[in-house]
Amino acid sequence: MRLSGWKRRRWWLAAAGVAAVAGLGLGLWFGTRGRYIPPARARLYSASSACLLTGPRGLADRQVAPVWAGMEDASLVTRTKVSYLAVAGPGTLGDAMPYLGSLVVRHCDVIIAVGQPQTAAVNADSSRFPATRFVAVGSGAPRRNVTVVPAGSSGMVRSRVAGLVEAATRQ
Repeated sequence: MRLSGWKRRRWWLAAAGVAAVAGLGLGLWFGTRGRYIPPARARLYSASSACLLTGPRGLADRQVAPVWAGMEDASLVTRTKVSYLAVAGPGTLGDAMPYLGSLVVRHCDVIIAVGQPQTAAVNADSSRFPATRFVAVGSGAPRRNVTVVPAGSSGMVRSRVAGLVEAATRQ
């Protein structure tokens, strides 16, 4: 039995498609055998977050470095997301208040403030947000939802901040 011209072309196109798919599959199979495929580098985080409120120098400030290191230490243990927000401007209470508000709106589980204007903002506004944990590093007034970490050695501040972040994000 002889096939007509269009049926013969359709048969050859179907055969070529099957051969192409089979060749691609075999190429992928033999091309990846024996190769090391590294694991994904993405880090899985928990739903908790710790946010740092700093002055205009951000993480470059000497006073901020041990606090950020403590936050990173806690993040390694609890898989907490850590971030920071630097206050722009001359460094007044009025400059720091909107930045503190933005961290509250981001639903940070714990907000850590470093520097006089930032800790003053925590002291002024923390009572309005009783569900949020605050940490004031250097100065401040302890309250129900505010913990004060006194200025001290870098190691002491680092370990105290790490412990507070771990405790706040495990609840």
